[in-house]
Amino acid sequence: MSKQKFNLGEWRRDTTLTPRDEVEIVISRIETASLDLTSTYNDWRDLGFALAQGLGEEGRTFYHRLSRFYSGYQSAETDKQYTACLHSRGHGITLNTFFHQAKLAGVDINTRPLPNCHIATLPKAKDVAISPVAGADRTPPGDDFPTFPDEIYASMPRLLSDVCSYGISAEDTDMLLLGALTVLSSCLTQISGIYGQRQVYPNLYLFVGAQASAGKGRLTLCRHLVDVVHADLRRQNVREWEEYRREKSLYEKSKRKEGGDEPCQPPVRMLFIPANSSATALFQTLNDNEGQALMFETEGDTLTTTFRSEHGNYSDGLRKAFHHETIAYNRRKDREYVEISMPRLSVLLSGTPRQIGALIPDAENGLFSRFLFYSLPLRPVWNDVFACNGEDTLDSCFLRLGGRFFQFYLRLKKTAPLRFTLTATQQVEFNRFFNSMQQQGLQCFGSDMLASVRRLGLTAYRICMVFSSLRLMDYEGDTPLPATLCCRDDDFHTTLLMMEVLLHHTGLAYEGLQADTKSAPRRATVAEGDQRERRLLQLFEGLPESFNRAGYQNVARTEGIPARTADRYIIELCNQGRLQKLDHDAYGKTGK
Repeated sequence: MSKQKFNLGEWRRDTTLTPRDEVEIVISRIETASLDLTSTYNDWRDLGFALAQGLGEEGRTFYHRLSRFYSGYQSAETDKQYTACLHSRGHGITLNTFFHQAKLAGVDINTRPLPNCHIATLPKAKDVAISPVAGADRTPPGDDFPTFPDEIYASMPRLLSDVCSYGISAEDTDMLLLGALTVLSSCLTQISGIYGQRQVYPNLYLFVGAQASAGKGRLTLCRHLVDVVHADLRRQNVREWEEYRREKSLYEKSKRKEGGDEPCQPPVRMLFIPANSSATALFQTLNDNEGQALMFETEGDTLTTTFRSEHGNYSDGLRKAFHHETIAYNRRKDREYVEISMPRLSVLLSGTPRQIGALIPDAENGLFSRFLFYSLPLRPVWNDVFACNGEDTLDSCFLRLGGRFFQFYLRLKKTAPLRFTLTATQQVEFNRFFNSMQQQGLQCFGSDMLASVRRLGLTAYRICMVFSSLRLMDYEGDTPLPATLCCRDDDFHTTLLMMEVLLHHTGLAYEGLQADTKSAPRRATVAEGDQRERRLLQLFEGLPESFNRAGYQNVARTEGIPARTADRYIIELCNQGRLQKLDHDAYGKTGK
């Protein structure tokens, strides 16, 4: 190690951070660059001395993170070396040695303060307005797509930092981060907090919009982060069904002689719920998995098509699940009434800008305000398709990251539920930030965006929860997890910085819906003689407040409307929000 004097005057630090936080920031940069600072024994030893002197036992995790880039890294040997450093005295090396070595390796060691997040800003509506081209998806200029500032990647949980290291552009890195947060949120159901005096879990809803070939397909990499969780649930379910079939066979053979109770069918365990499920199948699967699930669909029109089918419109279920509200339904088998008291559903969708409008007709639809939106530009850049053309694929890299998360997932399942909280100072700043953001949203877009801004607050709280949860992955071995999970200041400010950008992208999606509405052909009114509209209105006005299929078919026959046409009208009225499907073969008017 060089004995060159460390010039403290050139070291610009954030004095509000703890030494541990500063080390975390710098090590995250080392990991992003995949630098080995331990190539010689002396450097490796002195890094151990530095971390042991400055952080004590807490530095052991950091020592492993630095050592793993050495080709001969061994976990047991690293543990032994760090223990020796802890027991050593009088070596004269301080924590400054770590920063000095990082600087010599070309790493930025300055821990500059994050920008002031007290005042949210958002461009005026005219700056994000989208001018549609008839018959084509909209592609606003690239400048209309803000990306997350570099500051948010300076100090992230290690798993997310590793995920983001595979980004090939600013937009792609942002998308991988949001995708990872969303899929991982579906598996953190041991952690909850209190928001608006209600218990909430980390679950997120995300829609990534982009034209074909813009790169949204890379979202499938994020699915690998929880593929192992899904596979484990399926393996467990296979064993349960094998046991059930064995017990069922024994029961069938012996019931005439010995009687006894028939064995109960096991639930269908899985993490991923297909978007093309019927409403009943979706709720059944959600109930079988104790309210926990992830809907991951890279083609948004799959869900749109499902919503347009008679038995597939579960938009109301998605809206309820976002707030963990009770979902009730009737099982066809045994005519059983089922209630899912605390659904914890995460949703990740992607599609073209037009598919957003097809899925969510307008901003007044409650589904719009529950989603995070992020739009990708279509850039005329050809990426090197043979870069890093080795045997190790991106899929295998993300599966390994998923394997790391799975170990944490198993550990989390064995612990008692954890309670998440913001500090008193963070709560004051949170309220001030979103009050300012709400005023910006009202000024730029009017009251239609009010619900989106308010739910962005809940989403921000949930993102803080995910960040804080993933910090627990750095706890070594069997170290007990804390009963209360308090958000770190860097994770809190990172989330607020993200919210400013995400509000802008929500504005883009909102303007897109407005443009679609204005460019859509105007419907002929009843007064202009539109027979179809007149017949639909006649059917609607003839319906009672609640009815079933037989009931609306009776009204249709009275009005001279064919049976299949009446079926289509009922689906259309449900999609318009004028009717709602209360249960299987049960409908009611909404009062709209």
